[in-house]
Amino acid sequence: MESEKCTGATTTLIQLQSAEGQKAGGVLDVPLHSTPKQLTELLNHLLENEEPLPYAFFLRPSRTEINTSLEDALSTSSQTRETVAQIEYTPQSLFRVRPLTRCTASLPGHKEAVLVATFSPDATLIATGSGDTTVRLWSSHGQMPEATLEGHRDWVLALAFSPDAAKLASASKDGSVRVWDMTTKTGKALSSHRKWVTDLCWQPFHLDERCTLLVSSSKDSTLRIWNTANSTCAKLLAGHTAAVTTVVWSGEGVIYSASQDRTIKVWDPTTGLPTRSINAHGHWVNSMTLSTDYILKCGAFPALDEELGYAPKKMTMQEARQRYDDAKRKSTGGKERMVSGSDDFTLMLWEDIWRKEGNTKPITRMTGHQQLVNCVAFSPNGMYIASASFDKSVRLWDGTTGRFCYTFRGHVGAVYRLVWSADGRLLMSASKDSTCKVWDMRTRKLKMDLPGHSDEVYTVDWSTDGRRAVSAGKDKMVKIWHH
Repeated sequence: MESEKCTGATTTLIQLQSAEGQKAGGVLDVPLHSTPKQLTELLNHLLENEEPLPYAFFLRPSRTEINTSLEDALSTSSQTRETVAQIEYTPQSLFRVRPLTRCTASLPGHKEAVLVATFSPDATLIATGSGDTTVRLWSSHGQMPEATLEGHRDWVLALAFSPDAAKLASASKDGSVRVWDMTTKTGKALSSHRKWVTDLCWQPFHLDERCTLLVSSSKDSTLRIWNTANSTCAKLLAGHTAAVTTVVWSGEGVIYSASQDRTIKVWDPTTGLPTRSINAHGHWVNSMTLSTDYILKCGAFPALDEELGYAPKKMTMQEARQRYDDAKRKSTGGKERMVSGSDDFTLMLWEDIWRKEGNTKPITRMTGHQQLVNCVAFSPNGMYIASASFDKSVRLWDGTTGRFCYTFRGHVGAVYRLVWSADGRLLMSASKDSTCKVWDMRTRKLKMDLPGHSDEVYTVDWSTDGRRAVSAGKDKMVKIWHH
């Protein structure tokens, strides 16, 4: 390429191929000023798509994204001496989530700071947990209070809707887990942990359509698997030597836990025994994210779009399994990836560490943050990883290689939480500086500043249909954001 640029060449040779290596057409001679839009039109023609589909394009093997033009991407890539530019294409969401522009509801009710907020998988309910020991339910569409769930004796630290949206689990500083029926709004207490319960996660829908099993992690250094059908502890997972900070139930059927003992453990939920213990971080491990997080969060419901309205038909277990496999294949070539974030200022990208014969070393160690990494999040399509840090920045990384892509700066306080829009084109952050911000992945710029809270914003979530987001924090207010 360098020789071509020196002679004033205006075209270059490219080969388009999928993430799996399937080539689209032969080697093509295209203008250097070709834009992603023009490459998309070309690819749709080559693939003979009846309906045009949107795509993102990356130079291989550097994974440099083509954002403005092919020429700009080549100029920043290390591939300038190649004869043929290898370009990987990745399908994008068919629908676009509209940017959040305004607060449509400020909902009072909690008497203390709101620590956690989450949408139900069908996007109809919002649940919030507070230092006032209550869980409150709000109508997502009507933006009105639905119910106040009382029973905990201390701060509510974690919430998780079951994949079928029929139950809500809440965890408290009082050491208890409560499971609430969304029809009757009544709850049952599950009490065995000796200290704070730090996190909750349900078994994925494609593994159990009855949505019976729930795992909790605790400051008492253990995890417990609960059978919510009979309110019993099915398994005690013991092995960590310090507080367990977070837990995720993988779509592959294993459980990942991260701890202040600096380890990540892989558990077999059928035996309750650890199959792997990985010690790679130099300090507490705070956060984990899976490349399939969005699909698992949708649970029994389709990944919603503008055409489906408010009452999507529930999927079968087999349909959910197929959707999970498809998402895994499209995003990471059939392998579920996991990212961990730590107090040691770093992130680590892992692949298939649940396999007994798999590698215990990360794909890469991601450095750049100047303070602890508080939150990590995979985009719905697996294309990007976002990380939030107490250094006031949000960093963007390539979801395949872990390569650093960009730093979003604008917050003037620690960034606490991140959440992606359903189409993966927008990212929302919540900060100590009392604001939420929405970042655009295409322009790599601030899309929307969302002020309105009068104090620190602790939590944010974006509905699976992309229509609304919720934020809450120290000012005790729950805010719903809309286009």
